[in-house]
Amino acid sequence: MQRIYFNEVVTRDGFQNEPAFVPTDAKVALIDELSACGYAKVEVTSFTSAKAIPMLRDAEEVMGRIRRVPGVETTVLVPNVRGAGRALESRADELNLVMSTSETHNLANLRMPREKSFAGLREVIAMAHAAHSGRVPVNVSLSACFGCPMEGDVPADEVLRWAGRFADLGVRGLTICDTTGMAHPAQVSRLARLLRNRFGSLQLTLHFHNTRGMGLANVLASVQAGIDRFDGSLGGLGGCPYAPGATGNICSEDAIHMLHAMGFETGIDLPRLLAVARRLPEIVGHDVPGQVAKAGLITDLHPAPSYVAELRSQFS
Repeated sequence: MQRIYFNEVVTRDGFQNEPAFVPTDAKVALIDELSACGYAKVEVTSFTSAKAIPMLRDAEEVMGRIRRVPGVETTVLVPNVRGAGRALESRADELNLVMSTSETHNLANLRMPREKSFAGLREVIAMAHAAHSGRVPVNVSLSACFGCPMEGDVPADEVLRWAGRFADLGVRGLTICDTTGMAHPAQVSRLARLLRNRFGSLQLTLHFHNTRGMGLANVLASVQAGIDRFDGSLGGLGGCPYAPGATGNICSEDAIHMLHAMGFETGIDLPRLLAVARRLPEIVGHDVPGQVAKAGLITDLHPAPSYVAELRSQFS
């Protein structure tokens, strides 16, 4: 059965949308717990300005205090050369860069045209490849690949064009993002196959949101098209300010539970992960969208009501 790899993004993508600051101690403890669950990667934080994202103003301290687990990569989001310098000093295992395939979304989210974003990220890639500590892997996350809430459909050819430009720069991986939860399974299946055919030598990751309730269906469509890497967020935290009413990223433990039930191997210790997920509402101070942490595994059976034994004897 196909092996599936999961990247956990809650402490970056999930937390950056939270209104109340999550204490550094809580972040470090959570990352250490997640790193012990069997993830391929944990996206720890973002080296952006504290003014832009106050939640992640403690990026250096968090990176300096977390426990590094062999086999689990610490990846960080980097917006520019300055952020890349900070990330490299913090010994990040991977730099994750981001821009949108939609011009309007890129202007709204990053406040610059796509070509300007690309030029800046090209500098970051060159910097990572020339790092004094040795070549540092780079992943590029392409946003709004399945639709833009301001432009509508984003053509597959446009996604492939930007993916190809970054592949030509020697990046290790590409993350194809359904940033505003507009993807549907048929569309996902088509694009996933195109990506695998053209960029099969790269780490291809899909990043879904559950804005319209199709997140897990899109994961399944991707797996059936041969994709083996996914981002997920503990409890389903996250979202996008340009998707009104958005819930958040797909819930890691819900997606992993689904794949385990279908016989896929993920390397994740699901009972351990659920124990972590059940503590998340206390950390953020509110309920979270995840379902399996509330309902339990489908293999968790419950005693029958007391009257069932009597009914059995009555009808036997």
